[in-house]
Amino acid sequence: MPRQEANFTKEIENIVRTSKTSFYWAMRLLPQKKREAMYAVYAFCRQIDDIADEPAPLEQKKQALFQWRNDINKIYDNKTPDQEIAKALVPHIKEFNLPKEEFISLIDGMEMDIPDGMVAPQLSELELYCRRVAGTVGILSVYIFGDSSKNATNFAIVLGEAVQITNILRDMDEDANLGRLYMPKEFIEKANISIDNNKSLIYFINNKNIGVARYELAKIAQLRYTEANTMLQKLNKKNMKPAIIIKEIYYDLFKRLEKRGWDHISPRINKSKFHILLIILKSFFI
Repeated sequence: MPRQEANFTKEIENIVRTSKTSFYWAMRLLPQKKREAMYAVYAFCRQIDDIADEPAPLEQKKQALFQWRNDINKIYDNKTPDQEIAKALVPHIKEFNLPKEEFISLIDGMEMDIPDGMVAPQLSELELYCRRVAGTVGILSVYIFGDSSKNATNFAIVLGEAVQITNILRDMDEDANLGRLYMPKEFIEKANISIDNNKSLIYFINNKNIGVARYELAKIAQLRYTEANTMLQKLNKKNMKPAIIIKEIYYDLFKRLEKRGWDHISPRINKSKFHILLIILKSFFI
């Protein structure tokens, strides 16, 4: 590997490691080629996510996402992309035959978070959002793990939705401060809560009935975790080891949120480092 390429590979690994994501430890278990591919994909996802979250003018965000859309098109047209992380994706896209539509899907998902963020979407819109921002990552991952079958991609989509909903349930207060409320309109109405545009979303999520809506969303997450476990039985568990680790880490987080009670929004519950270590250790016996 040329020195410049090797240095940038290290830079990408640093992006993943310093993000403090639990995905980093799951990726570390992969062979070098697959690990480097996952690092590059994660770095791409991090870049796209940061564009949507950063406090920048709307047109600047749109332009940044457009640039990424253009770079992905260039890669698949066998042209050299402009951005360094896009260039780092090129060999991995070719090596693992990663589908273009999934990269584009993630960009589409981030565009759903701008200009003002999602507020009380229909359940079907939330499901589409989860498919784009989480299912996409899962599908690209299972391709890299070595399984592009329908069973594997369905597993990735279902697990992605479970993980994304878990994040939504954990981060409601942080999302509200960003002008986002991912709770489906149907569940808000079931909880007899009205959203007043003249009041902040923080006021809404502190409503005494918020636990009713959160419980309804949690039921979907639990169903998706159960479905993912069933689907996993048809897959090669050794190939899916990183996905299993992520599933167990997030399910542990989900159960701790559940134990605290859906009426409670804060304080933020973080992933337990002790439990993460145990899950990783158990993975060696899969």
